[in-house]
Amino acid sequence: MKADLIATRQAIRTGSTTAQAAAEDCLTLAQSPGCAYTFMHLTPEALLRTASQAQVGQNPLAGLAVSIKDLFDIQGQITQAGSIVLKNQPPALADCLAVARLRAAGAGLIGRTNMVEFAFSGVGTNPHYGTPAAWDGLYNQAVGTLGEPHAPGGSSSGAAVSVATGAAFIGLGSDTGGSIRVPAALNGIVGFKNTARLVPTQGALPLSTTLDTVCAMTRSVRDAILAHEVLSARRVPRGQRPLSGYRLAVVKHLMQEDLDTTVSRAFERSLSKLRAAGARIDEMDLTELNELTPMMSTGGFSPAEGFAWHREWLDRDSARYDPRVLQRLMRGSSMKAHEYMDLVQNRQRWIRRVEAALVGYDAVLSPTTPIATPKISDVAPGAERDTEFFRVNGLLLRNTSVVNTLDGCGISLPCHAPSELPVGLMAWHGAMHDDTILQLALLLEPLLQQH
Repeated sequence: MKADLIATRQAIRTGSTTAQAAAEDCLTLAQSPGCAYTFMHLTPEALLRTASQAQVGQNPLAGLAVSIKDLFDIQGQITQAGSIVLKNQPPALADCLAVARLRAAGAGLIGRTNMVEFAFSGVGTNPHYGTPAAWDGLYNQAVGTLGEPHAPGGSSSGAAVSVATGAAFIGLGSDTGGSIRVPAALNGIVGFKNTARLVPTQGALPLSTTLDTVCAMTRSVRDAILAHEVLSARRVPRGQRPLSGYRLAVVKHLMQEDLDTTVSRAFERSLSKLRAAGARIDEMDLTELNELTPMMSTGGFSPAEGFAWHREWLDRDSARYDPRVLQRLMRGSSMKAHEYMDLVQNRQRWIRRVEAALVGYDAVLSPTTPIATPKISDVAPGAERDTEFFRVNGLLLRNTSVVNTLDGCGISLPCHAPSELPVGLMAWHGAMHDDTILQLALLLEPLLQQH
C-alpha cells in the first residue's frame, strides 16, 4: 500500500516531495483503470490549487487529496447520492459541515465518489453509474488477468476504492449499518466509525437520522485518528497502556457464526498473534444479541426513516430508483407509529443492557464481515441475482450493524495475509469509547500486519 497521509506530510516537510507532486500522483491514479466507476466527478483544478497553497506547518492535511462521498454537499456541486433521481437538482449553496472542516484543515478535494444509491446497501453495486472493483490485491484491475473483480462493499464504495488505490489519502463517507467498516474490510484499509453524535451530519443527505454517522476511511490508524480529529473538532489523547493493559472480549454467538474459510482463518490467526503479544482476550456470551432480530422485526430504523424522507420522490419517481433500494425503502411504508415508538424505546433498553454486560472490557473483537468480498458478477444488478444479493448484503452488514444499533464506535483493521482476499478485524464498544478504541487500534495494527 502507498504511504499514508502522515508519512507523505513528513516527506513534504523534509523536501523529499511536494504537495503538488502528491496531488498529480493521486490524479493519475484516479484516472487509471483501477479507479473505473470510482468517481462521479473529479476536480483536478481545485486539488492542484489547494496543493500549491498548502502550508504544512499550519494545515494538518497539507493540501493532500481527500475524496468526498456523493452524499455530502459541496458548494456549487449537485449532491446526487448515487442516484439519477436527484441529478437535476440545484447545486449546493454551501459545503456541509464535514467538508468545511476538511477544507479548513487543508484538504485538497479530488472529487465526488460513487456510492450505493441513497446509501442503502452493504454490497456496493450501483446500476446507474457502474460498480467499482475492490482493490483486493489478487485482481489486477489494470490488466484483469487474475480472475474476476470483486464487490467493493458499500455504501461508501467509491470512497474505499479511492483510498485503497492511492487516489485519495482520506475517503469521507457515512456509516449507518456498516457503510465505512464493510468497504474498508473488503478493500484492506482502515475504517473508523465514531460515536454518531461526535460529528455533525448537517449537509449530508440522510438515510436514518437515528443511525447515520459521518466518518472516514484511511490507509492507517494514525491517519484515522487525524481524520477523526478534523471531523469531530476534538483532540484524541494518545494512550500509554501496553496491550496487556487492555481487557478484550470475543463474542462467539452471532459474530462468529457462518464465517467463510477465508475470514475464519484470518480471524483465528489474528487472535493467536494478539494473545502471543500479551493481549488478554476473554470469550463471552453476549446473549443480548439474540434480541436484535425480534427487535427489528417491523423493519428497523433505516426503512422507516428513509421512507419518510423519500416518500414524495417515491410518489412521482419510483421507477427511476434502484429496484433493490426501492424494495428496502418501501418496507418502511408499512411501519405503524406505535411500532416505531416501541422500536425507539426497546433500543434504549437494549443499549443499557449491552453496556452493562460490557462493563470492565475495553473493547470487543470480531470479524468485520463474516464473509470475504463476493465477485461482482454474482451480485450485479439484475432480478435473477436478487436472491444472492440480499443474502450477501445481510451477511456483510450483520456484525457491523450491531455497533450502530448500540450507538457505539468501532474500527476495522486489515488482518489478512498478502495472498488472501482482504479481511477486517473489528474492535468496538459502546458510545463515547472512541479514544480507547483508537488507542487500542494503534497497538493492534502492527501486530495484525505481521506475516
